[in-house]
Amino acid sequence: MKYRVVKRLIKKPVGNILRDDIIMLTTKKSKAAYPETFRRVIALVEVDGKMQEMTFSTNHTEWAANSVCELYQSRWEIEVFFKQIKQNLKLCDFLGNSANAVGWQVWMALLVYVLRRYFGHVSNWNHSFSRLFTLIRGMLWDKMALGEILGRYGTAGGSFRMLGRPDQAYLPGFTP
Repeated sequence: MKYRVVKRLIKKPVGNILRDDIIMLTTKKSKAAYPETFRRVIALVEVDGKMQEMTFSTNHTEWAANSVCELYQSRWEIEVFFKQIKQNLKLCDFLGNSANAVGWQVWMALLVYVLRRYFGHVSNWNHSFSRLFTLIRGMLWDKMALGEILGRYGTAGGSFRMLGRPDQAYLPGFTP
């Protein structure tokens, strides 16, 4: 990508921000597609415990460079959140075709998601969130106290994954 620096917003590196420039694309095709100027922030960002140089592009010139970097970093958490919602709430088939019907269904799904998250927090649920969803889905039509069941579920302690040891594996009638 070829560009021309129109204005430097910082003269020397400040903290993790290495460069903060207003740039304009210069090739004929890119200039035709995006004729306006935009902002390019080059910063050191921690990824998997290591500092890496990353370049961020945005059209928001009023934001601080640190804010731009933090928003892009939190983007991954947002994507994980939406992936979790899609996996657990099954928002693939909508009951209506209008924007209002789809909006209501999405809002109701988000409300259910937040209520389940809250209930997991209140009951000190230490297992996976998908396991909580499965347990609640299985008990939905039973007349049982959900809080009591969640309190009793997994009372052996330890981590939420069931860890097996070789000395526990045996077949009835055979000695280990």
